[in-house]
Amino acid sequence: MAPFDVIAGLKNELDFRLVSDSFVTLFWSRSVLKDTTEWLLDHGYLVVWIDTSGWRDDTDMHRDFADGMEFPKHFDESFDGLNDCLGDVVAYEYGSDPDATGLVLVLLGYDGFLGGNPESARTLLDIFARQAREGALIGHRMMCLVQSDDPYLEIGTIGASPVWWNDAEWQATKRGVIAPRVGV
Repeated sequence: MAPFDVIAGLKNELDFRLVSDSFVTLFWSRSVLKDTTEWLLDHGYLVVWIDTSGWRDDTDMHRDFADGMEFPKHFDESFDGLNDCLGDVVAYEYGSDPDATGLVLVLLGYDGFLGGNPESARTLLDIFARQAREGALIGHRMMCLVQSDDPYLEIGTIGASPVWWNDAEWQATKRGVIAPRVGV
């Protein structure tokens, strides 16, 4: 797939908007996420769903991530191994399809893992963002959509880019937030 063209940016296409600031985007509403992934599927993207709500530690993360991304059996369950395998995904060796428009990784219930394992949760997203940036350089579109059940969730900068709420929910009121979180 070719990189985005000028027309995509001018037309403000959904996929262009999702990656224009960061390769990782937050979602709170599962219905907004569903509508987004349906649009992406309709436009030829391969969508990989991983439910992270049961992740308690790095072992859970590496196991489910390897299964979802179709990593080889010899996958070294470490962040170095994850980085290497995602590099292979960028090169279409597995876990993606060169005939697809791009790859969309959807992580459901990520706030639980982030709350219990903040360093690992941020490292995973950082590795994905860096590899997605490499993919963009060769025309392999990759994005990560992170669903949180916590409407206050803020991840900060990932892959040297901040993680923002999607454009349908960027206003806190769209996520059901009526007042700022106290004591944060």
